[in-house]
Amino acid sequence: MAPSPQQQQPQQPSILLIGAGTFGLSTALHLSSLPSPSHITLLDASPTIPSPLSAGHDLTKIVRAEYEDAFYADLALAAMARWAADPLLAPHYRPVGYLLGNSAAAGAKSRRSLERSLRSIEARAPWQGRIVAVEGGDAVRRVAPGLDGPMDGWSGYFNPVAGYVRAKELLGAVWEVVKGLPGVEVKPGEKVVRLEYEGDRCVGAVTEAGARYVADVVVLTVGASVGRLLPSIGRQVAARSWSVAHVQLTEEEASRLKGIPVTYSRDLGYFFEPDPDTRLLKVCPSGAGFTNYVKETGISVPREDNDFLPAGQEEAVRKILREHLPGLADRPLVDCKICWCADTADSEYIIDFVPGTKGLVVVSGDSGHAFKMFPLVGGWVKDLLDAGEQSIARWRWKEGASAGGEVSWRVGTTRDLNEATELAT
Repeated sequence: MAPSPQQQQPQQPSILLIGAGTFGLSTALHLSSLPSPSHITLLDASPTIPSPLSAGHDLTKIVRAEYEDAFYADLALAAMARWAADPLLAPHYRPVGYLLGNSAAAGAKSRRSLERSLRSIEARAPWQGRIVAVEGGDAVRRVAPGLDGPMDGWSGYFNPVAGYVRAKELLGAVWEVVKGLPGVEVKPGEKVVRLEYEGDRCVGAVTEAGARYVADVVVLTVGASVGRLLPSIGRQVAARSWSVAHVQLTEEEASRLKGIPVTYSRDLGYFFEPDPDTRLLKVCPSGAGFTNYVKETGISVPREDNDFLPAGQEEAVRKILREHLPGLADRPLVDCKICWCADTADSEYIIDFVPGTKGLVVVSGDSGHAFKMFPLVGGWVKDLLDAGEQSIARWRWKEGASAGGEVSWRVGTTRDLNEATELAT
């Protein structure tokens, strides 16, 4: 017997998702799982997913719960439980632990950041009795035997409740699932050039090829590129990039480093165990990042060409290697690039309806600490759509805020790529 009108599920609004990166794919997964799912159209400018411009187009992303703020620590722990248990996610999660410290030359800010990280977890139940203090090179080698650098004066701790996700591999797997879901229409290679409005309501978007897509609700999940489609976001979000480099290892070298924890010298940078398929060792220098402000708009947006290291970054990579893996310090660096994030002044996300418009939602402000939240983000977007307003104050639109400041957990000073001399690598 067919259900009566009173028994039928309410009709869900149609949704246009613009951006198939970390936030977009998580949102598509969650919204398509509703008992009466919306019709979802998912657009992305790149013909291949994940897009090379997405922050998730990366070998690895750290998964950890060290936060000065208990709000985010609790969210990260919830996400980690999902990473470990969800059959779609778990094959891409490597809980190898997190070795966090400072080199002997670290400054005061870097040392304070480490102290706050340790305080945020050491007294909480998941870590009690499990944190290992690490002082000096010999102690480092006890938790990471493959590291053979001097590390004299290296000081920090090992946290076993952490690890990393094989990011690009995970997003590719999710994409394969999403594009087969009922009610989901995927359109890779469709670059949106403008949003369409009828009065104060956003009704859809137009692509570079002239195609028009309409929906009841438009959700922007375009990461660091949000300023291009939504100039009203102003300076509350700034596209900010960090350098990524890789060293090609032999089979013997990769085997020796297999299973090492994510290793992060706060003042120098971090690296991961070698990728099991490519044997690439990913190395990322620390710093406050690079912006790309456009004079005409006053907004920082990503560049189109990102396969280079800014001046001084090659030496920063080699300094990490000399400290931890000196035998690799003079090796060629390959697959070098800058990776863009959408940064806010307070490192809070923005998940909200856009003020002054109807039917337009922005999901942005990853601030370099959002990939770990992939299992949860789409649920947050669903909650927002259900409620019709953002109940979590810290995730609301930040009118008048500027993302130009330096946050407490980053070392160094931000530079703009328009002023920095670039090195082609």
